[in-house]
Amino acid sequence: MELDFEHCYRAVDSRDQRFDGWFYTGVTSTGIYCRPSCPATTPKRHNVRFFPSAAAAQGAGLRACRRCRPEVAPGSPQWDVRADVVGRAMRLIADGVVDRHGVPGLAARLGYTERHLHRMLRDELGAGPLALARAQRAQTARILIETTGLGMAEIAFAAGFGSVRQFNDTIREVYAAAPSELRNSPGRRPVDGGAGTIGLRLAYRPPLHAAALLDFLALRALPGVEEVRDGTYRRGLRLPHGPAEVALTPVAGHVAATLRLADLRDLAPAVARCRRLLDLDADPTAVDGTLAADPALAARVAAEPGVRLPRAVDGVEMLLRAIVGQQVSLASARTTIARLLASTATAVDHEDGGHATGATRRQLHDHGGLLRGFVSAEELLAAGDDAFRMPVARRETIRAVARGVAEGNLDLDPGGDREETVRRLLAVPGIGAWTAGYVAMRALGDPDVFLPTDLAVRRGAAALGLPTDPTALDAYARRWRPWRSYAVIRLWRAA
Repeated sequence: MELDFEHCYRAVDSRDQRFDGWFYTGVTSTGIYCRPSCPATTPKRHNVRFFPSAAAAQGAGLRACRRCRPEVAPGSPQWDVRADVVGRAMRLIADGVVDRHGVPGLAARLGYTERHLHRMLRDELGAGPLALARAQRAQTARILIETTGLGMAEIAFAAGFGSVRQFNDTIREVYAAAPSELRNSPGRRPVDGGAGTIGLRLAYRPPLHAAALLDFLALRALPGVEEVRDGTYRRGLRLPHGPAEVALTPVAGHVAATLRLADLRDLAPAVARCRRLLDLDADPTAVDGTLAADPALAARVAAEPGVRLPRAVDGVEMLLRAIVGQQVSLASARTTIARLLASTATAVDHEDGGHATGATRRQLHDHGGLLRGFVSAEELLAAGDDAFRMPVARRETIRAVARGVAEGNLDLDPGGDREETVRRLLAVPGIGAWTAGYVAMRALGDPDVFLPTDLAVRRGAAALGLPTDPTALDAYARRWRPWRSYAVIRLWRAA
């Protein structure tokens, strides 16, 4: 990725937080790297280098600034927008694929050789997959050091390091401090929530219309899985090593997150999925700027800046919601899915495959452990006909896609190939353009999907004086590219 020096330096000189996560500022005279909005004195031009990733800055021998803490900046919005191999790789690395399956596992998921994948990431980000995963491990370790009372050896393995020595060396190199020094630092924020409980702040680029996010999630909340109460969204998760519960509260400047994990190795994927769910890595200035250029949306955008595109923590969940929601109301779809979940309910103790300790399982129960992760593809296949209170054809469509996910023929994860996934969905009897588009928008995170046949979209269009005929509305929506998914959210709100 090429970074224009003048543009980057002006962003640093103005301390523009909109560019946090887009690039990192290396200061050769001090040996540190910062986020663009760092409040420190602007470094002289001849002492500055710009890097496309924290891993690239670390590879150049620089350590993270203790003042602006670049490791907790919002992620680059391009990894949500881009559908190419590098974008998919970055989403999978954030979800912990390299920590769980190594670089060979990442390459296999993407369908490329390790060598070619390393070359692509190196060219774009200045660092290969191992270095990018290492930078994420360091960030995960620092969170655990500062928010838990775990021993350093436990933290090392929970963060994904292969040894305590590797952990110590990496922390010293990245933060210029021993792990024990970070634990005793003034900025430490321990959370008193029992074993497996972690509290942290999820950064975002302002503005964030928190009320729109919570309204959207509350309207679709599934009993036993999620709830919105007193300004906080809570839900259960299925993570690679066990169950978890999260509580997310948007406040000024960040989202306060409390995570209760059965296995601390799931911290990185839990954070990545929460960020995706709330669309915290988006660039709202770019989105709103495009949409506000249309007079029909300008007033709405001005009144409600920062409306986000709520995404998914579970691709199977989003696909099931889309299929069940075909041509029925939200309330009816919720009722149908709730009955299906009730009939396939599994105790949370059995969801972790034996990875969690008994004490951690009890913690999940003692602290509101009534919320569970969504039903898996395998559980859907095992459910009897009486669990599906819907037309037979729709039931068979659900089973067909669940079989595709279980057999690995349908990838609904953030790192999936969007075009290929949509193509395979459309080949399933009972799935049309609306269902495939809804899944692409929310499960796969495509920012440029439009749903011209959606009833609520057409009602919103009518409220704004736009065409309501699907063909005419679809043609009109081309002016909202590449952010048509966000236009859908605004039309839903207008409806």
